[in-house]
Amino acid sequence: MWIDTHCHLDASEFDADRDDVAASALKEGVRRIVIPGVERQNFNTVRKLAHQIEGGAYALGIHPLFTPRAQDDDLRVLREQIKASMDDPRFVGIGEIGLDYFVPGLDDARQTFFYYEQLKIARDFDLPVICHVRKSQDKVLKGLRVHGVKIGIAHAFNGSFQQAETFISHGMRLGFGGNLTFERARQIRRLAADLPLDAIVLETDAPDIAPSWLYKHRNTPEQVAGIARVLAELRGVSEETLSIGTTANAHAALPRLALISA
Repeated sequence: MWIDTHCHLDASEFDADRDDVAASALKEGVRRIVIPGVERQNFNTVRKLAHQIEGGAYALGIHPLFTPRAQDDDLRVLREQIKASMDDPRFVGIGEIGLDYFVPGLDDARQTFFYYEQLKIARDFDLPVICHVRKSQDKVLKGLRVHGVKIGIAHAFNGSFQQAETFISHGMRLGFGGNLTFERARQIRRLAADLPLDAIVLETDAPDIAPSWLYKHRNTPEQVAGIARVLAELRGVSEETLSIGTTANAHAALPRLALISA
């Protein structure tokens, strides 16, 4: 069993064949797909989609790249939607939230405001977070510390060993995906190979961050199986060992994920 802990299956890139993509993932042993929200306008979409596909799950949040068009009132709506979702076993946490210092032009104060306010919501509901940490590992971690949020996933992790160890010691798991399949991605491959297995979860970020064999093409959740094979080789462990470990890690990072029966 594999779990894709981060897949934007609601993206327009899947409009033509979304059901087939989900079915193909299932055939490859991907039994769970977590679909994070990115803005108020897609909260209902990811919830509905998570219920449509076998093994679907969802998170709700406002992505840092969407903060330029987000309104303060979106935080009220988010809180209300989360409250209404707490009895839904397919709802697993708050995300995708965080900070981005790679894309130019983002207002630092604005994205930090939305990140911190969503951390407060996570704390109030005792929920894990799925964090966007692109070029922002230290500041994302600072927010987690300030607001006392100690469980979740640092998505698409690409920091230093010291930053990785700090996230892990804080209680977070680290998401690894298609990037580790590129031989030139030496730092990510070293992290994936050498960090404790119990710190690692698998993800695709589909339709983005495609593995090497799909370079410059659409990524899909079924690719978790191939990514896992590469990771197993890097770590010198069996695929079964990796499957058992990363599944347990995903459940530890997103405890409500274990409640999904199908």
